[in-house]
Amino acid sequence: MMIDVVNRQRKVRVDEERWRAFGERALKVVPAGGAGAVVAFVSDRAMRELNKRWRGKGGTTDVLSFPAGQEEFEKGEGVSLGDVVISVEQAARQAAEHGLEFENEVEQLILHGLLHLCGYDHELDGGEMNALELRLRRRLKI
Repeated sequence: MMIDVVNRQRKVRVDEERWRAFGERALKVVPAGGAGAVVAFVSDRAMRELNKRWRGKGGTTDVLSFPAGQEEFEKGEGVSLGDVVISVEQAARQAAEHGLEFENEVEQLILHGLLHLCGYDHELDGGEMNALELRLRRRLKI
């Protein structure tokens, strides 16, 4: 179970090793089936573009998940759940709004994004994802 971390922004310093280690811890508690994932940090501008293109929504958002949908031949390189994309600027604003450290907010967003990659959808599941996410936050001490 590997997490690759990609930093595609320059507004907030990102400790790639910290987020790789946290992501790998999180992969152990979500139903990932041994698959890895990518965590990408982007600016609000990039997130607005992704949100518009893939969800048809204006404005930025905190986290988007893009399932891999790998073909069999691609799995030879390692099974990947997909990509979790986080807007560092939105994460910083939300942390301030909720009285959290930036790192705690990012941990929550990584976990949230990984659960989406595992097939959970809080908009459709009647609270199942939210309940699981709260249990896993306690388990991960976030």
